[in-house]
Amino acid sequence: MKDNNCGYCVGGEPLAKFGIKICDLKVSQLILFKEQSKRGRCIVAYKDHVGEIVDISDEQRNLFFEDVNRAAKAIHKVFSPDKLNYGAYGDTGCHLHVHLCPKYKGGDEWGGTFTMNPDKVYLSDAEYAKMIEDIKNAL
Repeated sequence: MKDNNCGYCVGGEPLAKFGIKICDLKVSQLILFKEQSKRGRCIVAYKDHVGEIVDISDEQRNLFFEDVNRAAKAIHKVFSPDKLNYGAYGDTGCHLHVHLCPKYKGGDEWGGTFTMNPDKVYLSDAEYAKMIEDIKNAL
């Protein structure tokens, strides 16, 4: 099931507003969040347009969290954060997804909840490409 108004479902320009697809995982896709004030921030978005974790089977839920765990391990390996925060929201997008937000001691928002989009740090295409390559190699 897809929603033609959802960036996670249709990709392209709607997704490009906030992210870059890295790759497909077992039941989801891994997306690099364009705003990189938390270096290595990514999103794991479920393959289908569902709003809640309770809307999928236990098997699919377990596979989804395997994908989240796999992405988290890659982020730890590549970026060595002091803590990785996980956020599952969706009040407006209503597509099951988890933000993986690396936090660094002494860095931006350490000790607090991360801002959804602080709109501070954007990278060059080459820098995004390098991050994506590094993450893919660590998966």
